[in-house]
Amino acid sequence: MTAYESPNAPGTDGHDAVVLAGGAARRLGGADKPGVRVGGRALLDRVLAACSAAGTTVVVAEPRPTARPVVWAREDPPGGGPLAALDAGLRLTTAESVVVLSADLPFLAGETVRALLTVLQREGADGVLATDADGRDQPLVAAYRASALRRGLASLRAEHGELTGLPLRRLTGSLHLTRITDPVASFDCDTWDDIAAARARIREHGHVLDEWITAVKDELGIDLDVDIGILLDLARDAAHGVARPAAPLTTFLVGYAAARAAGGPEAVAEAARKATALALRWAAEEDGPKASPGPPAPAGTAPATGAGAATGSDTVPGGSDTLPGGAGTVPGGTDSAGTGPGGSAPEPRPDAG
Repeated sequence: MTAYESPNAPGTDGHDAVVLAGGAARRLGGADKPGVRVGGRALLDRVLAACSAAGTTVVVAEPRPTARPVVWAREDPPGGGPLAALDAGLRLTTAESVVVLSADLPFLAGETVRALLTVLQREGADGVLATDADGRDQPLVAAYRASALRRGLASLRAEHGELTGLPLRRLTGSLHLTRITDPVASFDCDTWDDIAAARARIREHGHVLDEWITAVKDELGIDLDVDIGILLDLARDAAHGVARPAAPLTTFLVGYAAARAAGGPEAVAEAARKATALALRWAAEEDGPKASPGPPAPAGTAPATGAGAATGSDTVPGGSDTLPGGAGTVPGGTDSAGTGPGGSAPEPRPDAG
């Protein structure tokens, strides 16, 4: 499978990404950890979404279906540990800046990746890594200079003959590193309790909507960032000004219109603006002045009376309360024969007969 090509993040140089996804997951009972789902998405896919701005993304693991294309690599022998996996992935990258990530980070976001790269360029260090809630270094939530990694790996190979089984700290301990604090992004899932905590967090009120929208876009293969607030405001105006079912139907039509226009977020915003204006005009007709009662009745003509007499409160401009069939019947008013639903006929005119 070919590399995923994507524009690089604003404010960062061209960079690649290496995701290590081949661990044994012993504390999960040997479960396929990268494939465990949190918020409906596999952990690996969540990490791939966060580093989607990389020019080339290499995943070191056995190939599997993923939400976006990647380059696959495998350490030799498989299961040789993080240093061997990093070496295998790094061989397939070309950029000088490389984001190195584990595949079990449910809350890693693109903002954290951009922050790591920005600090790397500004500080001139060999690498920048995140620290967790306890202040511990997370070398697999980090951005490094590829040249520094390659030098360190070559030195370790010369010293030990191979990289298999060596801990990652043997490499990071030889580098000049700086740090950023990001306990949310560096939260990793090593146990089923960690998985349960992650699943509970994304269902909290402050997170569930963004998580759901991201999961839907991932499922449908949509790579489009839109202003959710615009769509929510539109749904509210359509529901309140027209009818509740108008909310989901209108937002669907807005998306369809934007897609037909082959547009991005701007097309969605423009379609939403038009639909919102329509919903507000629609609602204003209900709230505006009532229709004119029409010309006065001829002299000597008595107004209609009785239980079936129509009143102004029963009439909605535009005929929205007219029953199908075109007979002009208004609920609560007189029917086309002049007889109300209660059976009372209007009083005869004085000049009748």
